[in-house]
Amino acid sequence: MARIAGVELPGNKKVEYALTSIYGVGRSVSKEIVKNSNVNADARIKDLKVEELSKLQKQVDNYIIEGDLRRQTQQNIRRLEEIGTYRGMRHKKNLPARGQRTRSNARTKRGKRLTIGAMKKEDAQKMQK
Repeated sequence: MARIAGVELPGNKKVEYALTSIYGVGRSVSKEIVKNSNVNADARIKDLKVEELSKLQKQVDNYIIEGDLRRQTQQNIRRLEEIGTYRGMRHKKNLPARGQRTRSNARTKRGKRLTIGAMKKEDAQKMQK
């Protein structure tokens, strides 16, 4: 298996698809990397030579990926929270930040449904004590 940017690339996949296993590299960036490095896009990772892998590594180094990208994203969210923007508040409260509705959806953000309804008189008294 080849190792690029600290990530083990799956050897049985084609170069273009294997590069997408790196955080921050999607299909379009992957195509661009392969085109700029002059590597055969149809070749499998396990069939590449060391020189071709080093070409890919040099092209990948031109992008912000993996830990640096994760850190940058977290810093952006923290900055929004500190300056008190609406989006920052939504991040703090762990709610959707991009205008999605929360009345009927957003289960992954809001958590499991809790049914709130009528209580028996005895249970209500226990809760008050």
